[in-house]
Amino acid sequence: MKLMNITDQEHDTFVKNHANGDLLQLTKWGETKKLTGWYTKRIAVGENGEVKGVAQLLFKKIPYTPFTLCYASRGFVADYTQIEVVKALLAEAIKIAKQEKAYTIKIDPDVEVDKGMTVVKDLKALGFKHKGFKEGLSKDYIQPRMTMITPLDQTDEALIKSFDNRNRSKVRLALKRGTKVERKGREDLKIFADLMKETGERDGFLTRDVSYFETIYDALHADGDAELFLVKLEPKPVLVDLRKERETLDEEETKLKAKKQDKKTLNKINDLKNKQQKTDDLIRDLEALAQTHPEGRYLSGALLMFSGHKSYYLYGASSNDYRDFLPNHHMQFKMMQYAREKGAQTYDFGGTDNNPDKSSSHYGLWTFKKAWGTYLSEKIGEFDFVLNPIVYKAIEQFKPQLTKLKIKIVRKLKRG
Repeated sequence: MKLMNITDQEHDTFVKNHANGDLLQLTKWGETKKLTGWYTKRIAVGENGEVKGVAQLLFKKIPYTPFTLCYASRGFVADYTQIEVVKALLAEAIKIAKQEKAYTIKIDPDVEVDKGMTVVKDLKALGFKHKGFKEGLSKDYIQPRMTMITPLDQTDEALIKSFDNRNRSKVRLALKRGTKVERKGREDLKIFADLMKETGERDGFLTRDVSYFETIYDALHADGDAELFLVKLEPKPVLVDLRKERETLDEEETKLKAKKQDKKTLNKINDLKNKQQKTDDLIRDLEALAQTHPEGRYLSGALLMFSGHKSYYLYGASSNDYRDFLPNHHMQFKMMQYAREKGAQTYDFGGTDNNPDKSSSHYGLWTFKKAWGTYLSEKIGEFDFVLNPIVYKAIEQFKPQLTKLKIKIVRKLKRG
């Protein structure tokens, strides 16, 4: 097993075609991390000219010290049953990490628990320190240990049927409500950034400037690994459909009133009146929108990312207005369809905890992601290969205090 000199393209091709490959191991993703103070080094090992394993190593300076953190985000990319490959990657990572004055090498492989308990044992035997099986969104991890994933290798109808009952109904309704899902270009990232700002103000989190999203788009879009989706509500065509729907409801009411007014019929009439009222409300909303935005208004947006057969719902944003038109539900389903057409077999909703208590701040996030026919992908977690025990111990001890300080700063910024 030898060190190999491969191009960025060869590295990315290996990552995209490997079962343990991940978006965060693409060289183009590494370019986006420069904005937040990281820089990258690559390693690849193989035998007889064939690449067997790769790793993109991220380095970040520890403030006020000469030391760095070495982090292979969702790496190494290798078959962990081939222990010689893992050993070779570790040996090369140690060489580079020492050159960069790293105090530890951190990895968090894209390997699931039900397949990877032997991997945990083997990594420990190689000298790694396991950070444990903590909650998916534990502050002790850089990346979530648990994510929610929807399988895409199924028909549209089977996909919708995999959703929770209530969510299934909302998706079917969203497809009829008349919103328009569009795949957009770089020039429309400003619209997305504005929607993200609105989302952050509503949900209480700090958001990124448009330049951040432009950096991601510029790095990954050229290879087809980043797409921007926006959902638009155009009032004029939707008003035509809603008015026809209202006429149909009136016709149904007339027919029901002509029947014998038993309890069953009266209940149907009552349900019909509720539908009429909701339709009237939607019509009024759209008539108002037609006055202010006759060409329509964007209500939702998302960045959809790819790495080979894997797709990722990376960032999502939505307006506070016209939520009855269910733009997010329409967008999610259309993005799943697009991802499948591109060859993706999975759709990753990102981090979650496992069945959190209703009192948990993560409960709402979990219920949203659970509704989309997802399964819990529980990774084996983080591992540290300690290079400088003294520095490692000091940083581990101070990390909780730094986390608390960051939380205080964020809360203060939120209060203005």
